[in-house]
Amino acid sequence: MTSPQTTAMMAGAILSMAAAPSGAQASPEQRVRELRLTLPTPVEPFGTYVEAVQTGNLLFLSGMLPTEDGSPKFTGRLGADVDLATARAAARLAALNVLAVARQQLGSLDKITRVVKLVVSVATVGDVRDQPKIADAASELLQDVFGKEKNPVRCVYGVASLPLGVPVELEVIFEVSP
Repeated sequence: MTSPQTTAMMAGAILSMAAAPSGAQASPEQRVRELRLTLPTPVEPFGTYVEAVQTGNLLFLSGMLPTEDGSPKFTGRLGADVDLATARAAARLAALNVLAVARQQLGSLDKITRVVKLVVSVATVGDVRDQPKIADAASELLQDVFGKEKNPVRCVYGVASLPLGVPVELEVIFEVSP
């Protein structure tokens, strides 16, 4: 014989399971809201190019920079005038700009079915070897929004200089639904 409390708890559990089917996860747009992310307004390109091109079911994003309101928020090179925490913050902001441009291009992040590739360039000096730690900041944000099962392949480069003197630049390829 079960108590009324046990019966109520079981009924609540059954209703919860019915409301959220097994394996269901929040959509990317829902995750952006849940994470309380504020996506910046996409900036105009800094040269003669476009920020995004869709061909077939792939969306290519050009070098995304850590900018706000059309200007670099971070400048410098890792190992000289930028520390690890600042470079990670720059990578996160560049990833927010990735999301903003993708949303602008597609109308919704929910149209993204996979993060295919992430290329991270980090401006460094000398014998700096922490580029993967900086890239992880961008990877972690994308994983938070799209889920671990949609993690991309990734390349990370240490370079001498990047546009506008920023410490990080991202290039991303998304797979999108029609």
